Amino acid sequence: MKKIEKKIVGYSVSQPSQNSDSKKNTQKEEPREHRAEVIRMHEKLERPEILVGSTYKVKTPISDHAMYVTINDIVLNKDTDDEKRRPFEIFINSKNLDHYQWIVALTRVISAVFRKGGDVTFLVDELKAVFDPRGGYWQPGGKFMPSIIAELGYIVEKHLISIGLLSTTELDEHQKELLNQKREEFENAKKQQDAFSKSDYPDGAQLCAKCNDTAVIMLDGCMTCLACGDSKCG
Repeated sequence: MKKIEKKIVGYSVSQPSQNSDSKKNTQKEEPREHRAEVIRMHEKLERPEILVGSTYKVKTPISDHAMYVTINDIVLNKDTDDEKRRPFEIFINSKNLDHYQWIVALTRVISAVFRKGGDVTFLVDELKAVFDPRGGYWQPGGKFMPSIIAELGYIVEKHLISIGLLSTTELDEHQKELLNQKREEFENAKKQQDAFSKSDYPDGAQLCAKCNDTAVIMLDGCMTCLACGDSKCG
């Protein structure tokens, strides 16, 4: 403790010199050329002259002409650890001009959402939820498609999975084993037949009201029972 023997007439707060502060800041900041500049998707990002794209063919039973869906990707932070592919634009080409207006409008809206950046995966669920009021159609292999727009959603989903923006929804090994077991049990149950399930009459025969045998078929233009001979024609 220091004893003050004189009268206090004023005071001031001691502060570190500006030179020492600037020296500390200089030590913390790295040179600009050594810092990596990460480029992210945003609506002001200019379109490069060359884009990487994929084209998907869509052939539906409700149209005579196929549609070709092209999705172009932009490569961000190329040749760096932060390199990523992001969808940038979409085009749909077809000889069928009946739906030209909504095709152009839809592709422009989807492309605008792609260029906006951020999470664009919500488009998949929105497109897949569109149902055609006239009814959907079945794809080869037994998969039901509620509308053409829904199939477009599945194509966008497939593309986003291929570029790593979405994860696959495949079943794990335990789920696959369980499904295979249930399928085998069902097939074995269908193979089991008792004495009542065996029939000596053609498949599709109807029940006879007279003898109660499933033996009524169309014979010479008249419903006839093969068991008792009963006929609607007399």
